[in-house]
Amino acid sequence: MTTTQTRLPLFILGQSSDPHCERGVECPGELPPASDPALVERAWKAKERLGERLFVLGHHYQRDEVIQFADVTGDSFKLAREAAARPEAEYIVFCGVHFMAESADILTSDAQKVVLPDLAAGCSMADMATFDQVEEAWDVLTDAGVADVTVPITYMNSSADIKAFVGRRGGAVCTSSNAKRALTWAFEQGEKVLFLPDQHLGRNTAVLQLGLSLDDCVVYDPHRPGGGLTEKQLRDAKMILWRGHCSVHGRFTAEAVDDVRARIPGVNVLVHPECRHEVVTKADYIGSTEYIIRTIAEAPAGSAWAIGTELNLVKRLASQHPDKSISFLDRSICLCSTMNRIDMPHLVWALESLAEGRVVNQIVVDPETTHWAKVALDRMLALP
Repeated sequence: MTTTQTRLPLFILGQSSDPHCERGVECPGELPPASDPALVERAWKAKERLGERLFVLGHHYQRDEVIQFADVTGDSFKLAREAAARPEAEYIVFCGVHFMAESADILTSDAQKVVLPDLAAGCSMADMATFDQVEEAWDVLTDAGVADVTVPITYMNSSADIKAFVGRRGGAVCTSSNAKRALTWAFEQGEKVLFLPDQHLGRNTAVLQLGLSLDDCVVYDPHRPGGGLTEKQLRDAKMILWRGHCSVHGRFTAEAVDDVRARIPGVNVLVHPECRHEVVTKADYIGSTEYIIRTIAEAPAGSAWAIGTELNLVKRLASQHPDKSISFLDRSICLCSTMNRIDMPHLVWALESLAEGRVVNQIVVDPETTHWAKVALDRMLALP
């Protein structure tokens, strides 16, 4: 199990009745007001006071006002590895979401303290696969007689509990960059894959990169008895996809691709593999966040791009590459609401607290979970 320094009640963000809406943990403490004009100066002063004892990590989806304080920017796995490579840093402040901070705690030493400025910065996708649900799913696979030939693979965007489950069951973690290698390895170990928690990444990788058919894939729904599948469906399937998705990337539609092509002649459509299958099959380029950044950097001047990923990153790329026409794939705003919970008041509060010797919002993964989650991560690192 994963614990934080203070146990606090869960609360629901927004008014949605969707059981998968984003959840988090209330953040205690007296926050400075967002209107305080001195917030940026206060953050720099606190960072300077902490010196080399502090290492700040910033995910690509963070807002610009926060990302300026990051010592390193990157995707979730890159940032966790960067934290592990800084043993001299006593405090790791992670400007990202909860599962990312957990991964950093798993990969860093016991002497290092990982801090998440706002504990309500969760991840709706990670919340879609709980430990109890996955244990129950494994029982369903066991009853169907297929658990022994099934290898679990979990996306990096999952809780430490799920990574540990996968580690115990002989599986591995994957990222959007190495999902093909992870699935290739898994099919060398067994006949089937249980892919957690993002059905779209699993389906897109299996069909578009491994050559499986859509008929080879079934979707396990944890909210239905038996996952909503018959034993025959489980026996016939090669990919058992968890019914989970990214609340940002899942919003892009095939109609949005058609619309942008009609509006911008010659546009290149570039999307993340967490998008729906009907979206990625209409795109020109598909790849991870790092791939998207690299593709835009290497694109010729004057080229036009419509990008299907989180809005903060798209806006940043447009600002960094004014010689190219870069637009958001969807006309509606598509921010990651929980990423955006890391704002200047929370960052200043966390940094000033650390500078005063008070550790707040520490993310601590228990030793047993850490061990098995690291087993799953190490299997990923050992992939050919």
